[in-house]
Amino acid sequence: MGMLKEFKEFAVKGNLVDFAIGVVMGAAFGKVTSAFVDGMVMPVVGKIIGGVNFSDMKLKIQDGSKAVMDSAGNVTTKEVPEIYIKYGEFITQCLDFVIVAFVMFLVIKAMNKMKKAEPAPPPAGPTNEEKLLMEIRDSLKK
Repeated sequence: MGMLKEFKEFAVKGNLVDFAIGVVMGAAFGKVTSAFVDGMVMPVVGKIIGGVNFSDMKLKIQDGSKAVMDSAGNVTTKEVPEIYIKYGEFITQCLDFVIVAFVMFLVIKAMNKMKKAEPAPPPAGPTNEEKLLMEIRDSLKK
């Protein structure tokens, strides 16, 4: 029963709940950002650089071929699909990452500004040795 109680205390701690909320919000923000980049930013960037559609940017590294059948209908050569490196999608995802990272930087920066500055601890009083030295100094001044 002790382990169940420990788990319950762990699961309902504020930090864990805050973390879970952050993960859910981050996932939702990522989807919104992806939709923004895919639907609004990349078409504008593509239009600016000459009407390029980034989702169509790819490099063919292998030609495909259709299946070859003999007169009896048996497959003699299997179909080979074309293989592409989709670098346009990679560029889009990199831009998506940069936007998310920049927004997270701004959010953390704003949160750090909102935190109250902790007051500096009061200076420590003089030690016994320092007190004794001050008494000697004061007595020598007389």
